[in-house]
Amino acid sequence: MTNTASAPRVNADRLWASIMESAAIGATPRGGLCRLTLSDEDRRVRDWFRTNCEAAGCNVTVDSMGNIFGRRGGRDPSLPPIAIGSHLDTQPTGGRFDGILGVLAGLEVMRTLNDLKWQTHAPIEVVDWTNEEGSRFAPAMLCSGVFAGVFTSGYAYSREDRAGSRFDAELARIGYRGSVPCGSHRLGAHFELHIEQGPVLEDEAKTIGVVTGIQGMKWYEVTIRGVEAHAGTTPMRLRHDALLGASRLVHAVNQVALAHAPDAVGTVGLLESRPNSRNTVPGSIFMTIDLRNPDNGIIEQMEIDVRAHAQRIAKKAGLDIDMRCVWNSPAVHFDERCIDAVRRAAVGAGYPHRDIVSGAGHDSGYIARVAPTAMVFVPCATGLSHNEEESATLPDVAAGANVLLRAVLETDRRLAAE
Repeated sequence: MTNTASAPRVNADRLWASIMESAAIGATPRGGLCRLTLSDEDRRVRDWFRTNCEAAGCNVTVDSMGNIFGRRGGRDPSLPPIAIGSHLDTQPTGGRFDGILGVLAGLEVMRTLNDLKWQTHAPIEVVDWTNEEGSRFAPAMLCSGVFAGVFTSGYAYSREDRAGSRFDAELARIGYRGSVPCGSHRLGAHFELHIEQGPVLEDEAKTIGVVTGIQGMKWYEVTIRGVEAHAGTTPMRLRHDALLGASRLVHAVNQVALAHAPDAVGTVGLLESRPNSRNTVPGSIFMTIDLRNPDNGIIEQMEIDVRAHAQRIAKKAGLDIDMRCVWNSPAVHFDERCIDAVRRAAVGAGYPHRDIVSGAGHDSGYIARVAPTAMVFVPCATGLSHNEEESATLPDVAAGANVLLRAVLETDRRLAAE
């Protein structure tokens, strides 16, 4: 499929309109989205997605983790489906494209195939994976993880948000605890289109990122315990200030990441102080640490370094610091044949492209354990994501969907031949 004049292309305006229409669900005043997993807004966008899948002639099923599958039949129903998957949940102050683009581009692939009366050999599925973000229920990519056998359903159901609401109860509340066992059907391949969430493609004027893998990452929850005390009567030298210890640990995480530059990153993204009173020395802190690197060995060394800093900080300030790893996602290398299909699709369509490793986690990272997988990146303005001002252009979005379509059709032909 190298003839760009005859190759199928998606309806760019229709895809863009779908993205904008979905953005009305959970819209924030600043133009972003807040659709936390299993919230009422999540239910509404799921209902909207399901209706549009059915209108495109797809058979929709929901599994026990709330993952939604819209299947378009193929000539050979015995072939495992080629899945196009991402997510519809967002950060509390998320944008209109993170995850959403991948799901709605999958829907647009279905619509385009319908327009062309194109029958694939294998079935094609568009998937909304539940709880990719992990913002409300940690860890991230929870339900693609259950699908891939990384987590048990019992573990996933037991997750609680900061208010104490359980995952299983909220899944049932919004009506998306399906009867199909999660992971009960295999996939022939899995593709995911996503904004880059970084500045590289834009900086290098590349339209397509051919994603070869995902860097490793580990999440930690840290509790720092000191002594609550009166802010006016407790001398500085006699304090056991948990927030002071936390500030030193935040700095230590930053220094450890810098020491392993250029690829390492370290982030403290959540910090809660107790009792959170203006005239009380903080007695306890809850905080999170996120460490990432393409090399799993470097992540392990970063953890050793951060723990050593924590021990020194605790000893110096008379604190107790408990650092617990709550999520470990090793580096992922995608399937070479699927990567090649994406690369050939970009070349065939004439789009400037480069190979790239994802710095962010994605559902594809887990699905790669059970199915041949690859991803397609398109630029986002200034690399901004997890932000209400997140933005992408219609031409780039369309380019990514066209590459996705070409890669899926090439893979379909290969699976049929095999």
